[in-house]
Amino acid sequence: MQKYDVVIIGSGLGGLLCGNILSNEGKNICILEKQFQFGGNLQTFKRDGKIFDTGIHYVGGLSPGQNLHQYFKYFGIIDKLKLRKLDENAFDKINFEGKNYSYAQGFDHFVEALANDFPSEKNALKEYKSKIKEICSHFPLYNLRPNLGLDKEKQFYEISVGDFIKSITPNKTLQNILAGNNLLYAGTPNKTPVAIHALITNSLIESAYRFEDGSHQIADLLVESIKNNGGTLMNNSEVKKLELNNGKAESVILSNGEVIEADHFISAIHPALTLEMTDTKLLRKSYRTRISDLEESISVFSIYFSLKPGSFKYLNYNYYHFNEDTVWSIPKYNPEKWPQEYLFLTPPSSKSKEFAETATAMTYMKYDEVKQWENSDKGKRGNDYEEFKKYKAEKLISQIEIQFPGFKASINKYYTSSPLSLKDYTGTRNGSMYGIVHDCNNPLKTQIYPKTKIPNLLLSGQNINFHGVLGVTVASVFTCTEMLGMEYLLEKINNA
Repeated sequence: MQKYDVVIIGSGLGGLLCGNILSNEGKNICILEKQFQFGGNLQTFKRDGKIFDTGIHYVGGLSPGQNLHQYFKYFGIIDKLKLRKLDENAFDKINFEGKNYSYAQGFDHFVEALANDFPSEKNALKEYKSKIKEICSHFPLYNLRPNLGLDKEKQFYEISVGDFIKSITPNKTLQNILAGNNLLYAGTPNKTPVAIHALITNSLIESAYRFEDGSHQIADLLVESIKNNGGTLMNNSEVKKLELNNGKAESVILSNGEVIEADHFISAIHPALTLEMTDTKLLRKSYRTRISDLEESISVFSIYFSLKPGSFKYLNYNYYHFNEDTVWSIPKYNPEKWPQEYLFLTPPSSKSKEFAETATAMTYMKYDEVKQWENSDKGKRGNDYEEFKKYKAEKLISQIEIQFPGFKASINKYYTSSPLSLKDYTGTRNGSMYGIVHDCNNPLKTQIYPKTKIPNLLLSGQNINFHGVLGVTVASVFTCTEMLGMEYLLEKINNA
């Protein structure tokens, strides 16, 4: 029987970062992953000789002196990543009511770019800039400083993003434009806390990058680092049970019956799945009920396009298109009007800077629309399922063709992903795109902390803090401070 200092369940970004931090500190760690491939949403796949990202399409805060850059510097991967900076004049384009609006990098530049379209709203844009920066200043780990309980970040989980944006300007069009990339956080105007909007938007306005040749490079570098530190990673190793002894977690039992012991355990999978692994009375029924009843964020339908060589120009920006009179699509979600919005982008390849090798399109889809096939094995869901995906794909392609004439002719092949695909490959409940829904109307109910009533079991991943590369990074550091100490770890990160 093997025994480790720390066993980590799940090899998504959260699990790999916890493994990197703790193995750097000399801990003998083991990461258990039920899938063949490590990386969770960092996973890529190859088709037609080309690389496709599944979950991470672009990130912010990666320029020198910015938060994610410093974190990645500490992890030892920043200088090894192949990055491509997005267009500084327009890293995002929001197509709303037939017109394109641009998000520029750098807050002053961001204000000036939108003021060109809204000249009478320049003061409102300046106020937006000030308030976003002020909100973000209250989040200690986001700013790489210890959480000493002196900040007032909790208040920003009690204000809705919709109310916040309305307080900035009465201009309905500008309100929509400022929320135009809410697909990044599955935004709902009267429910999503302004904190989520501010933290994500701030990092992207500071700087926006894509990963050239795929986001899997993050996972590969972290796996390599953990192995170099003497850590163990086991794929095809599904944890079925967490065993306790004398009120503490003692071991996990894998689906093949293997038992692995450890002094400490970190679960980087969905908290509800973690609770299903143990029946201990240390975790009260009210806590279990709260976690299992948490609302999951909506899922997506994605198309991955393999393009004909030299047929479609590389777009160094992300394109958000809306068919409705609002960018808040979730409250008005209607399968009959599908797709009501989409994100379209061309991932960068080192083979060409002028032309795109691939393209990706994604749009909201509710799990209920594919639920009838959930009990079938992946790859064996039958012709009905394949016809459903083909029908949806052709509808979305027709929409893209309107905005990018000639795109359809550039397609060599395409591959689709439904909410079932997300459930299959990332282990999220109901194919949820961003984990649990944070609700400003009941923030305590939807906040999950790393510590549990089992003293040597911690939680991590996208449901702790907030999602995305930066959110999961902050959550992983937060989790590891429970074992290493807050000030100690932050000092090491800042001095990396």
